[in-house]
Amino acid sequence: MFTFDQLTGFIAVAEELHFGRAAERLNMTQPPLSRQIQKLEKTVGAQLLERDNRKVELTYAGRTFLDEARRLIALAERAPVTARRIASGQSGLLRIGFTAASGFSILGPLLEEISQLIPDVDVDLQELVTGDQIGGLLTGELDLGLARPPFDSETFGSHLLYRESMAVAVPSGHPLTLLGRDITSEDFKDEPLIMHSATQARYFYDLVVSTLTIHHANVVHTVSQILTMVSLVAAKRGLAFVPHSAALLGVKGVEFLPLAGDEAGQVELHAIWKHGITNPALGRVLRGLEFSME
Repeated sequence: MFTFDQLTGFIAVAEELHFGRAAERLNMTQPPLSRQIQKLEKTVGAQLLERDNRKVELTYAGRTFLDEARRLIALAERAPVTARRIASGQSGLLRIGFTAASGFSILGPLLEEISQLIPDVDVDLQELVTGDQIGGLLTGELDLGLARPPFDSETFGSHLLYRESMAVAVPSGHPLTLLGRDITSEDFKDEPLIMHSATQARYFYDLVVSTLTIHHANVVHTVSQILTMVSLVAAKRGLAFVPHSAALLGVKGVEFLPLAGDEAGQVELHAIWKHGITNPALGRVLRGLEFSME
């Protein structure tokens, strides 16, 4: 394998097209420089320079190799700087999992804050339900999750990002929009309902059935994504219970009505990460966002 000294020597000769000037530039004598080039050509397995007593010229292979040699030297010079930046958390890769609902609420502002804290960090985004995010954090495939409770506080650190009430999504002009008050379970007891999947959207399903009186005979569709629910409401397939931030989706033909008192429930979204952080970029983000890392 060739050395970086050999590459540096070759680049100098290729640019000067003169062994004497190249040796002077490198603060060395000509004979060892000539030996470096000979060893390099032997390792590469091709003649890189044509030389006689009057001139030095690059061969076609030499011209091609010169571009690669310059790239290798540039990479070698850049590598320590890159390593120091990554070790200090100034750059690197941050892999973030997020729920679909967080994608139209907190995700955008959070990414903006991260880009201000670490402009050079690369962010890899993966839309995943909470269970899959937890799996990714445990295996190291994710650094940070935007997830719903519950999760094991012995394994994960967390920070509450926001808490909001649930609302009823109804087709525009629905009779419930004329009540002029918060909606109760009694108001929709005879309405067709679009419900969250008990397996793929367990958090929302548990929240709804624990705070509202649901007549399961009225359930006409069961889905896992908030956007799908709201789209079905727009198609007048039924009513749905969604976080109030779903109004940000801007789906036409849908109105969002507040639920009464305790029936509104409280939807939480947390930033979660595995204890024992090894990614410096994550540590820098958590400190910059003032999330407790204990």
